[in-house]
Order: sequence, then structure tokens, then C-alpha cells
Amino acid sequence: MSNKTIFNNVVEDMEWRGLLFDHTPEATHNLITEKITCYNGFDPTASSLHIGNLVAIMGLARLQKYGHTPIILVGGGTGMIGDPSGKSEERILLSKEKIDENVDAIYKQVSPFLDFSSKIKNPAKIVNNSDWLRKIDLLSFLRDIGKHFTVNTMLSRESVKNRLDRDTGISFTEFSYQLLQAYDFLKLYDDYGCNFQSGGSDQWGNILGGIDLIRRVHSRKKSKNDLAHGIIFPLVTTSSGEKFGKSIGGAPTLDPKATSPYKLFQFFLNVSDEDVINYLKIFTFITPENLLKIQESVSLEPQKRVGQKTLAEEVTKYIHGTNGLQKAKKITEAFFSNNLNTLSLEELEDLLDKSEIFEINYEDLHKKNFTDICINNNFRIFSSKNELRRLCEQGGIYINDKKFTNYENKINPNELMQNKYLLIRKGKKNYFLFKIKN
Repeated sequence: MSNKTIFNNVVEDMEWRGLLFDHTPEATHNLITEKITCYNGFDPTASSLHIGNLVAIMGLARLQKYGHTPIILVGGGTGMIGDPSGKSEERILLSKEKIDENVDAIYKQVSPFLDFSSKIKNPAKIVNNSDWLRKIDLLSFLRDIGKHFTVNTMLSRESVKNRLDRDTGISFTEFSYQLLQAYDFLKLYDDYGCNFQSGGSDQWGNILGGIDLIRRVHSRKKSKNDLAHGIIFPLVTTSSGEKFGKSIGGAPTLDPKATSPYKLFQFFLNVSDEDVINYLKIFTFITPENLLKIQESVSLEPQKRVGQKTLAEEVTKYIHGTNGLQKAKKITEAFFSNNLNTLSLEELEDLLDKSEIFEINYEDLHKKNFTDICINNNFRIFSSKNELRRLCEQGGIYINDKKFTNYENKINPNELMQNKYLLIRKGKKNYFLFKIKN
């Protein structure tokens, strides 16, 4: 199997990648023998999806590649409630306006990953469950949908049990979330012929609730086991068992404004040798044949970091396109060659964290010396005036790549780069950006 280049079906593909964490009994058979429609839901509880969500998005992309039809459901309705799965405390409810804003952002983020062209047989779709959930009549919902659920079953869901074991408990609002998600599945089944739901491993209980609802409502149409199915993807962890992203600064987002292409590139460039092969399987479309070559390189020449470079390039290109990848590589090369003065202001802002970017008034360049600007404005570049003076005297401070040795001197406004900013280097690799206002 490891030497095989082309898979016969999506089940072989996903099993080789370790992506089929669990599924309903007939799911794999249907994926092999039929063309199915599958949805995955994403609640807009934040303005951006994160890299962990890419597992599910790529799961839909893999299904589409093999002729199945993917649906992305954005939870404009369920986002008003909050999913208790994986949460130890009650979520803070967002306003309708904020949720609608997040919905728009997520629409844009997921669109590049699937083919929505009407020219193909299985174009992807994006739907928003607020289109039907906000129209629901409470009495009708309780009568027509609620009657199919027992409180015993709802209490047995892992997401509910975990909360009941805590002093904080669970509100009726979040307790009812599983009914709404189940109704989503029924609605998509009726309107789009959607007979599969996918999700992370924490969604298994909610997925089963939707399957059971469809089977109860439509039990007379055909065999119950043929009506609806579910597949779940594993929680991505490091080789040591840590949650993905936690050990290297937190998982990046899919929003280029929140996580620049450069930062995404660096995130994957810094994964360990122990994790890189598994991540290549999960986050790329790499074939077994090509992976085998990379495995050999990682084993024989780990210092070349071929696996990490391939992973970083593939994921960055997949999320941000060729231009985003080129930009990330340009910034990386400039940083490691200490040649940041070749970068634009926008590229420097991508490189540096917000804590490393400061704004100063243009008139301060005329009135204040370098020490006053840094210390009196509380920029926290230097721990004290003594540290600043010592580094200046030792030649450890650079402004726009020129050594700055007299801490009492003012910065020459003529040295502004593009008349907009100054690049400060402290030591060998600590950079700070002064953006000039007015």
C-alpha cells in the first residue's frame, strides 16, 4: 500500500492518511459504491477558522475529488446558541451582528478550497442554517422534532455529561444545541439529498443525533441503515500527545489578516521531525510514492528539513495561493539573511508581531533623541536606559541596517524608509518597526 500512487477510492485515501477516526457501519461501503452528498458544519463563534478546521475542509475536498458532493454549512443560527462539545464552561454568546460578520468572513475563507463551478457534476455548496433556524416556530419544533428525542439519550452525550460533572453545569440553551444540529442534518437531507455528515471526533454524539432523527422521520421510505451516515476525523496532536498548535505558539488561523502567509509558513516550517510525516498526510494531497522519498530524506538528512519545507510550501500555497507562498518565502529569505531593508512596509508588518510594531509622531523625530523615544513612550524594547546605552556603545543597535552608536542622538528624518517607517534591530535577530504618524 505504501508504494501505491493512486488510490481506488476515497476510503483507501483517507485510511492511508489516518483520517477515518470512526464512522457508522455502512458508511465506507456507501462511499465506495455510491456518489454521496456530505456536509460539515462550522459555527461562526470567531472571526476566523483555524488551521485545525482545515482537516474537515480538506476532508470535503477529498470527497469532491472522488466524485462526491460537499456542502459547507456555516452556523449563523447555531452560532447564536453555542456548541458545548469540547467546552468546560458556558460560551459567551455573541450578538447577531457579530455572528453575521463572522459568517461573511468564514464564507470567504472556505471558498477557495472547494470547486463551486456549475461546469462539474458535483459542485460544492455553501449554506447558512440561519436561513431556516431563525424561521422556526417553537411549538412546531417541539412537537415535530423534539418528540423524537429522549432526555435520557440527550443526557448521555459526552459533551453534556462532561458539563454535568462540573459545578457550572449546562444551560438549557447549550443543552438544546444537539437538537438544532440534528435538525440541520434533516433539513439538508430533505432539501439537498445530503446523506452524510462529517466532523471532528468531538462531534460524534451530535452526528449520531442527526442520523437518528432522519431515520425516525423517514423510516418508512427505505431501510433505516441506508438513510444517513456519519464519518469523523481525528483530533490532530503532536507525537507527544499535545493538542495541535499548542507547543509552537498556538494554531494559526485561515485569515491572512490574523495570520499572515509568512507566519503560517513559519508555523509548519517549525514542526518536529517526529510530526512532519503525519502532518504531510493530513494537510496535503501528497501521494505515498512522494511521501516515501521525503521519509528517506528526513531519516538520512534531517538537517535539510525537506519534510518541513514541503509541508510549509504546500499548506501555504493551498491556503494563500502562489502569491502568498512567494511572499512568505521572500520574507523568510530576507529575515535569515539579515536583509530586511529590502522588504516593503506591508511585508515587515507580516513578519513582526503587533508587540514589535510601534507608532511615533513625526514631530518627535525633531524634538526627542532615540533614548527618549524608546523609554519615555514605554515601547518595552529595552528593559532600562542602561541596557539601551550599553547596546549602543557595544554596536548592538541598528536603524535601517546602519549601526547606531550614540544613544543621545536624534534619528535623522531623512533616513525614513519610504518616508513611512524605521526598522530597529536589537542584537542579531530582534527587530522592531517604528511607523511614523502625521
